[in-house]
Amino acid sequence: MDLKITGKLALVSGSTQGIGRAIAESLIAEGARVIVNGRDPARLDETVAALSRHGEVRGVAADLSTAAGAEKVLGAAAAIGPVDILVNNVGYFEVRDFGEISDQAWLDMFELNVMSGVRLSRALLPGMLERDWGRIVFIGSDQSAKPNPGMAHYAMSKAAQVSIARSLAELTKGTRVTVNSALVAPTWSEGVETFLAKIAPGLGKTVAEMRTAYFEEGPGIPSLLQRWATPQEIAAQIVFLCSEQASAINGAAQRVDGGIVRSLF
Repeated sequence: MDLKITGKLALVSGSTQGIGRAIAESLIAEGARVIVNGRDPARLDETVAALSRHGEVRGVAADLSTAAGAEKVLGAAAAIGPVDILVNNVGYFEVRDFGEISDQAWLDMFELNVMSGVRLSRALLPGMLERDWGRIVFIGSDQSAKPNPGMAHYAMSKAAQVSIARSLAELTKGTRVTVNSALVAPTWSEGVETFLAKIAPGLGKTVAEMRTAYFEEGPGIPSLLQRWATPQEIAAQIVFLCSEQASAINGAAQRVDGGIVRSLF
């Protein structure tokens, strides 16, 4: 299927590893020009070098948890051209008991996971509407719909993304611009593996054991997939939402959750 995004300029936040990098790589494979972003200049350079073998890629190092970081990314994008596709992917997670989540931890989670997308969308949506074509996708989580009490601040941020996406979609009525979110399954990425490697010794388990236990005795029990999704599996759905072929999907919270959310809708 031709997704008809050849030559479109896409910005993918937090795209030097995991789901974000897979999305960037998949967009390039469909002929899009891509701007990748990350905080680590060395990792960013490696990503640009690797992806440039397959298409046109630019990189901008910036911390999107700050307004200054967002302005840096937007300035770099403006120097390249009008952004047609925005994927608000950047974010982080952590496991912490509710009583141990400080005010600052709540604010930090909100600044990166939520405000990064707000700032980028606020700047780029008007141009999309003026040109009468654009795609914005917020990368949510299964926890957008089924919050884990051990990650309350993370779940809050992912629910907020879905709400913002729907609100912005209302502004696109009658245009060829769409704004959607995706409720993403537990995905095996560098970040997840690093996290499990930190906590596994304290639990007397190996990373491999914890990877399996998540679905056998942990939060992954309801999953129909019964395994971690790959970044590439998630990217396939996101890139479709970014395409011309997804023109009838707007204001949706698309589930790419492996069936972990037990719901009809």
